[in-house]
Amino acid sequence: MAEAVVELLERAARREAPLEELRALRLAVQAVPPAALRARLSDDHLGALFALLSVNDREQVSACISILERLLQALDPLYVIQNLREELQKGLFHPDDSVKILTISQVGRIVEDSDAVTEILNSPELLRQIINCIGGEKIAVAKEAIKSLSRIAQTQDGLEALFVSSLLSDLKNVMATNDIVRYRVYELIVEISSVSADSLNYCANSGLISELIGELTGDDVLVRATCIEMVTSLAHTPHGRQYLAQQGIIDKISNIIVGAESDPFSGFYLPGFVKFFGNLAVVDSPQQICERYPVFMEKVFEMAESHDPTMIGVAVDTLGILGSNVEGKQVLQKTRSRFQNLLSRIGHQAKNAPTELRLRCLDAISSLLYLPPEQQTEDLLRMTESWFTSLSSQPLELFRSISTQPFPDLHCGALQVFTAIANQPWAQKLMLDTPGFVEYVVDRSVEPDKASKDAKYELVKALVNSKTIAEIFGNQYYLRLRAYLREGPYYVKAVSTTAVEGAE
Repeated sequence: MAEAVVELLERAARREAPLEELRALRLAVQAVPPAALRARLSDDHLGALFALLSVNDREQVSACISILERLLQALDPLYVIQNLREELQKGLFHPDDSVKILTISQVGRIVEDSDAVTEILNSPELLRQIINCIGGEKIAVAKEAIKSLSRIAQTQDGLEALFVSSLLSDLKNVMATNDIVRYRVYELIVEISSVSADSLNYCANSGLISELIGELTGDDVLVRATCIEMVTSLAHTPHGRQYLAQQGIIDKISNIIVGAESDPFSGFYLPGFVKFFGNLAVVDSPQQICERYPVFMEKVFEMAESHDPTMIGVAVDTLGILGSNVEGKQVLQKTRSRFQNLLSRIGHQAKNAPTELRLRCLDAISSLLYLPPEQQTEDLLRMTESWFTSLSSQPLELFRSISTQPFPDLHCGALQVFTAIANQPWAQKLMLDTPGFVEYVVDRSVEPDKASKDAKYELVKALVNSKTIAEIFGNQYYLRLRAYLREGPYYVKAVSTTAVEGAE
């Protein structure tokens, strides 16, 4: 097979391979092990295939790309950059976007190799063109360019090349293309900044983070909505949060939420600003964030109590994030009856809202009610039980009715709620005391699809793994649950048939 590949490559190198032979070569290279390809490839073979990309024949270009993808993967990255630099350079100017993607992805491979990355850093023209690719019309090309530049910035030399050289001017020039491209560059900057405090310093010194923050706190409401997502990503890292706090950005975001009361266009950016604080609370300290920025909690409650489905959805998501750990649960519990009343509204939405909002409510309820075994103190168990009973007059029946509806997403969402409370003794007693509930849990016939079977299996697993289940459910039900767990999620009971003489 390797001989056949080499023969086809030789013909391609002499420009004697028609399209049929290129198709055959595309199939052949997939079947040859990389080591065998590596041993027989020459610069002429690869140069010829790159040259065949210059024709105006989409099918030929597509075949050559597939062949090159396979052959280049078989080669050492250092070899690729040392012997095919010119071809890579041309590939970045090719009118076909798939050729650009092939080339940029090879650069991505090269910069991950400690021996080869220096060669790339000494090729400013190559880097300049990759930066220009961020401004390309096709998002796939831009994303590949962002990915490669982000990899380049993983090293000190890479950071120097991008931010302490003329390439920084190229980055700023490409930002001027249009709004969309500017946001792509911000996305790259945030991605690089998230790696380390050192990376963040380089990005901050370039002035690009200041530009992003300036747009976030500016007057354009649509720009604010886009920029807050990027700033939220930056806040996921400790050094990012520290930077935002030191620069007074978190206080500014809080003040914008305060001022949103009088802004008729606040609906465009308010959801993103509230999500920012929700994410901040969960990665930092819910109590500290809620105490320092009381406007955040107040706004979440206001949004949840409103009649705007968009606002309700964001508030419900944020409450789910906030209540995903014990400290956040305790912060919510301190609001007493206001949160209890809100749970009743969320329970109502879970039953009656449009499907997408119902799913978000079920997800948040699962997050709010879950307690890890090691955190199940009497006080916290009393709290989750009171929250569960606040959702509806008959909450177990509410979620069971949702789980019997013919919509897989809702079905799984309701099972997820049961799974969240399955390891808590009060919930186990409630399940046992509800007629037919345990039978429903072990009944495999009600799960119509794989996702539902998996969700039911997670519920059974949560029950079986609880320390209190055998005592509360009793031996008979406990053994049935154990058998279900042992048989796996997709078990089907064999039905024996008896042949009757003379039967059809």
